Amino acid sequence: MDFQLSPEHEMARKLVRDFSQKEIAPVIKEYDRKQEPIPFALKRMGEVGILGLPFPVRYGGQGMDYISWGLACEELEAVDTSLRVVMSVHTGLCAMTLFQWGTEEQKQKFLVPLASGEKIGCGAFTEPGMGSDVAAMSTNAKRDGDFYILNGEKMWISLASKADLGLVTVKTGASSRKASEGLSTFIVDLHADGVKRGDLHGKLGVRAGATGWISFTDVKVPVANRIGEEGEGFKITMSGFDHGRYTVASGATGIIRASLEASVKYANTRKTFGKPIAEHQLIQEKIARMSQDYEIARLLYLQAGWMKNQGQRCTRETSFAKKFATEASFSAATEAIQVHGAYGYSDEFDVERYLRNSKGAMIYEGSSEVQVLIQAGYALGLREDKPLRCEAPAYDEAYWHG
Repeated sequence: MDFQLSPEHEMARKLVRDFSQKEIAPVIKEYDRKQEPIPFALKRMGEVGILGLPFPVRYGGQGMDYISWGLACEELEAVDTSLRVVMSVHTGLCAMTLFQWGTEEQKQKFLVPLASGEKIGCGAFTEPGMGSDVAAMSTNAKRDGDFYILNGEKMWISLASKADLGLVTVKTGASSRKASEGLSTFIVDLHADGVKRGDLHGKLGVRAGATGWISFTDVKVPVANRIGEEGEGFKITMSGFDHGRYTVASGATGIIRASLEASVKYANTRKTFGKPIAEHQLIQEKIARMSQDYEIARLLYLQAGWMKNQGQRCTRETSFAKKFATEASFSAATEAIQVHGAYGYSDEFDVERYLRNSKGAMIYEGSSEVQVLIQAGYALGLREDKPLRCEAPAYDEAYWHG
């Protein structure tokens, strides 16, 4: 595996770093305090080309590879998690899953406006009483001629109130079937009759991100909007989580880096007992651990990105990256507050926000406990990757730019 970054990778990283540092960093504290999304963020991410970064040019994307996508998520979350969540949900769960499983007609109709930023998408899987047990969902759709009639509610959905389209997995199979085989996935127009949605407030973190609920009451969804075959919804959703977890892992790596950089800066300027606190060994231990964890997390997500580029399934490797990076980001942010002392406990310093934001990533898109079960399954030989009807496409420069 060669992780040498190419000029294209550096270009992607610079593009996203310039956007996040120059346009978002100056205002993020204001909107985090107000617990409101930055009003121009989604539009600008589309205009700059960030939303469609890893998609072929023919579908409205920028033609960059999966490693570039990971680098972009690291740069976004180094400023604020709310930006990376957009990449996880709009680009990963929704658009990338559509790219993997959709027909050519569906890609032209839905992926092109998503990749260009003309429309915003979300992934709607979690339900009020379901959590990580995807197969236990109760939202359902019944076939009625050329339509499905959709009923139910989704909860904790990022971009729920902002999205135009939702990739929604629901129950379509008979109750006698195995639960995971009775699910199907649809692209749903969230402006359609019967769709209601709203925002959730009072979150610990990701306060500048829109998180909400969506309810469906007799919503008519064309059969042509079904992604894959009826009954493939569980496989589609799980493959979507692979994409989403990759962005969570690479984004969490950005929090580790940001916590490290803030701590180094503060430790070199703050003095106690007549010398900079950087010269105290216990502070050095914290800095060393952050530095080590950053390098490990970065290598783990780059490995997963490399495998995606080769067209290799990387559920196990993405799980490693997601669990390690999210837990390490929480640890790094905690230690960064300790380095800053009382000042770190105030939102005048960014490390307080890093801590609040980092905790959520240990829960969503498969909690740390779920990742343990995934990893144990592979190690014990209890889990194997069976071929999917639609595998995620390997990166091919000619195709991506053609």
